[in-house]
Amino acid sequence: MATLMRRLRQAVRPERARGLQTAYILARQGVVRPMRPDKLLRILRAWLRWGITPPLAYAVGAIRHPDRPAVIDERGAISYAEVSLRTTRLANGLRERGIGESSRVGILCRNHHGAIETIVACGKLGTDVVLLNTGLSSSQLAAVLAEQRVDLLVLDAEYDRHLPELPADLDVVLAWTEGSTRHWTVEHLIATSQAKALPRRPRHARMIVLTSGTTGTPKGARRPDPPGIGPAATVMSRIPLRSGERMLVCAPVFHTWGLAAFQLGAVLGATLVLPRRFEPGHALSVAKRYQCTSMFAVPVMLQRILDLPAEERIRPESLRVVASSGSAMPADLATRFQRAFGPVLYNLYGSTEVSWVSIATPSELRAAPSTAGRPPRGTTVRILDENGKPARTGATGRIFAGNDMLFEGYTSGGRKEVVDGLMSTGDLGRIDSSGRLFVVGREDDMIISGGENVYPKETEDAIAALPEVREVAVVGVEDAEFGQRLAAFVVLQDDTRLDGDDLRERVRGSLSRFAMPRDVVFLDELPRNATGKVVPRELHAPGASGRVTER
Repeated sequence: MATLMRRLRQAVRPERARGLQTAYILARQGVVRPMRPDKLLRILRAWLRWGITPPLAYAVGAIRHPDRPAVIDERGAISYAEVSLRTTRLANGLRERGIGESSRVGILCRNHHGAIETIVACGKLGTDVVLLNTGLSSSQLAAVLAEQRVDLLVLDAEYDRHLPELPADLDVVLAWTEGSTRHWTVEHLIATSQAKALPRRPRHARMIVLTSGTTGTPKGARRPDPPGIGPAATVMSRIPLRSGERMLVCAPVFHTWGLAAFQLGAVLGATLVLPRRFEPGHALSVAKRYQCTSMFAVPVMLQRILDLPAEERIRPESLRVVASSGSAMPADLATRFQRAFGPVLYNLYGSTEVSWVSIATPSELRAAPSTAGRPPRGTTVRILDENGKPARTGATGRIFAGNDMLFEGYTSGGRKEVVDGLMSTGDLGRIDSSGRLFVVGREDDMIISGGENVYPKETEDAIAALPEVREVAVVGVEDAEFGQRLAAFVVLQDDTRLDGDDLRERVRGSLSRFAMPRDVVFLDELPRNATGKVVPRELHAPGASGRVTER
């Protein structure tokens, strides 16, 4: 079949070849398969009504497998048929509160079916959704709500503490009540609203995702409408997700990676298993209980799983895919995770702005643990030198990428730099002779120490390989003699000892003189935001002046 596909691609125009390849991937993964004519007709009608949107995915699920659980959370399971009906009721309830195509709804929720149903209901109204980071402070939240012109805020009761700082006229609905007595809740709107017909073919609602905000107030990034189901097939060309997956989504849905899991799951007709809070032992037990076949997580979550005592770190037999993204994957973490769980780890490198860039498979991570992998089909990656020209093989330069899902710009204005249709990722990297991409750090991470270009990630990887080290962050700080120097912030494994001199001596053979950390600070934990990224402004080296660079 693969040979036939290659011959077909050679015989037809590129766009048709890509369409055939998409169909082949979707058929191979079980997304496209024969069905009764009456179901096909109903799916066609749903497409004419909703277009390529989340409402279409759940309408198709209600037609093809109505009784299959669409979401499982702490409150139980909800089928595809139930989600389709409940979101129509919720959409009508929101419309009665004045929400329509010109409105914006903010969602400040952990992972549970209330957040999913709100996204789908807003899609049925053509209402833009702003996915809010649960780690925002009250002042940051107020600033984001004002900038994004949010009309209604759907939030979990645990975030009620922010309300005194928010405009008094902001409409508020609770998604997860936890015993709250507030009258207006998502469940109340569903229970008291009718399932009457909604406007046909509403405008394509936008989903606005916030950047990580590690150096200030997060910016809103407008996510594009998928041009079809081709983007899902692109990811599946390297990550073998299948129709009907049971997907344990540990990454928060407000984050680009958690949102990607939701979107992929919708195409696959998957069951989303949503723990509200990530606890490593609980995640493994939930995966085992519901026989999850895939897990979506960020690297720090995988680290916490490995930190479990051996008797608690039980691998669910059903787990075929552990898909990680959201921050840099330390080489040592990739090696240790596959040693413990087998060849199941897939690492996607991308960002809020460019979506995906490359994907590393288990075999690639085994051969080169620090690689970001290779671009999936339909994705172009180039390394450009300081003059904007393609860098030679193996040389470090700026990473630019192009695919079907480049973001549409920041809501406050502005975009990333674009060269020949390829968008800057803001990272530095190189491509080796085998075509594998390696990310060496952020453009603004690179420091010049004593006239030498130094990349903190190289130092991080050398320190992370020490068995006493649980995690490490290396940043650049100002230095009176060398201009800049590296400072390492290290968290040790329990019941281990290591001092700065010993650490430097043990990594000396792996690093150049200027890549050696001048400062070594031991911490109980690294400061992280709600998506697991290290917050560099909260790292302070003794005697350093100025703010550390973003990581």
